[in-house]
Amino acid sequence: MKSLAIRTLLPFLAWFPLVNRVSLRADFLAGLTGAVIVLPQGVAFATIAGLPPQYGLYTAMVTPIVAALFGSSRHLISGPTTAISIVIFASVSHHATPGTPEFVTLALTLTFLAGVYQLAFGLARLGVLVNFVSHTVVMGFTAGAAILIATSQLQHVLAIPIPRGESFAHTWVDIYHQLDQTNLTVLGIALVTLLTAVVVKRVFPRLPNLLLGLIAGSLTAAVASGSDQGVTFVGQIPAQLPPLSMPDFSVVAVSLKNPEAFAVALLGLIEAVSIARSVATKSHQRIDGNQEFIGQGLSNMVGSFFSSYAGSGSFTRSGINYQAGAQTPMAAIFAAVLLMLVVLLIAPLTAYLPVAAMGGVILLVAYGLIDFRHIAETLTRSRSETAILLVTFFSTLFLELEFAIYLGVLLSLILFLARTSRPDIVTLAPDSHDSRHKFVNVESKPVSECPQLKIIRIDRAIYFGSVNYIQSRLHAITEKENIVHILIDLSRMNYIDMAGAEMLVLENRRLRARGGGLYLCGLKSAVWQFIAEGRYVRAMGPDAFFDHKSHAIAAIFKKLDESICERCSRRIFRECAPVHQV
Repeated sequence: MKSLAIRTLLPFLAWFPLVNRVSLRADFLAGLTGAVIVLPQGVAFATIAGLPPQYGLYTAMVTPIVAALFGSSRHLISGPTTAISIVIFASVSHHATPGTPEFVTLALTLTFLAGVYQLAFGLARLGVLVNFVSHTVVMGFTAGAAILIATSQLQHVLAIPIPRGESFAHTWVDIYHQLDQTNLTVLGIALVTLLTAVVVKRVFPRLPNLLLGLIAGSLTAAVASGSDQGVTFVGQIPAQLPPLSMPDFSVVAVSLKNPEAFAVALLGLIEAVSIARSVATKSHQRIDGNQEFIGQGLSNMVGSFFSSYAGSGSFTRSGINYQAGAQTPMAAIFAAVLLMLVVLLIAPLTAYLPVAAMGGVILLVAYGLIDFRHIAETLTRSRSETAILLVTFFSTLFLELEFAIYLGVLLSLILFLARTSRPDIVTLAPDSHDSRHKFVNVESKPVSECPQLKIIRIDRAIYFGSVNYIQSRLHAITEKENIVHILIDLSRMNYIDMAGAEMLVLENRRLRARGGGLYLCGLKSAVWQFIAEGRYVRAMGPDAFFDHKSHAIAAIFKKLDESICERCSRRIFRECAPVHQV
């Protein structure tokens, strides 16, 4: 117990002994690659979030270190991400003008509160929460966020003035009416940036394509005398390490940002844990979801005091980190430290970075967010998943972003409960042509059934949501087939609650009142323990429970009407033969 507490509080003690000269060299090279990649991403993501560009870099310096020290993944790289950035912008822009000190303070407050939620979830061992958010919800939200991101950048790519706070639909209306005012020089810079990044990615996949795209865009602006053509520039980023900051802990600010903080926390955890597990399948590492919650929570809480906004796991940077040969979380720490050195050296050069070039990079990032293959598969294979996808997608576009996440999760849970409320109930009968009398599904193979004993198998759980459906099926067997002896095979059922157990007791009493009974076999140990401890065995009677179907049939056969057995020609049970020999 003591060692478990130490691993929870200081998880880096578990991997620190793995650090050696070989691992340090591999981690340093992987970290160098990560620092080069995150440089343009950090600036782009901060722009999406409505923050000054340097805040994206600050986030990429602070959160990876804390998350690496207190998380469980050896390859996860935390920092600014697209989805979190757009939620930050949508949540804070209603209360403050993007880029202003007030906006920054509220973003930091939101970050701290999200971290508190994440830390609390981890300490409460609620790592399983992310399992309730389907991949379809994340896919729909991400696709919608990508469209919103691309829409928000069109004003910078086309140099069309759009009022702040415009909705998705109104933004497109403004673009349509002002399309003839497009600045072709600005558009050209954005296209050069975009095309350069795409070509470099395809021809030289190992090179930092986004960074090279930004360089190409900056050179194009210089050649075209951008300052004289109405081209705006990002401006010089301060050449400094993350300065100390203070979130606003006033009652007004906390109550204002608390609802959005929960959505940011949930989205951040989904991203981080899913990415960590995805990379872990390749590295054969076991991920502790609760420890990841703690690591993400601490990284956001600490980051909010060092000018960092909410971060999470990055799929791109984590995947590249693994491919670059990283062996321990030291790679994430190296990436953050090297980024600090890079910023101190090249920060003045951002004064020559056109906003249009940033827009081109962000358009490419937004395009990469959309999982076209899985979306196409979902639309063609599953109606329920399609409904979840479309509801989440359109909610992201036309409703508040945090509400879109909640709505997608709620709909996925409703559909899940709807599916589990109608468990598969399979009718079984022995195959007389099989020497072992193996039981088969009567729907898959036309075998004879006993006219007095119905054998069914219930797959999935028997709980409050499925009680009514199961009960109606049992009543239908009695009323339509006039069978009062029912044997239920529970070998494929892993869970039963009080409502389910009480329903079985009531059905047993009903059938016994009609001269029959309800019998159960194949119960798994956890289900049997629950039924035994709940005194349901006494309520149903010990003669209602059997280990195997063969034992149950032998006992139930003695209770069947012999006159019916004598006239029956089916003889599907081994016990039937003596009756017919008499």
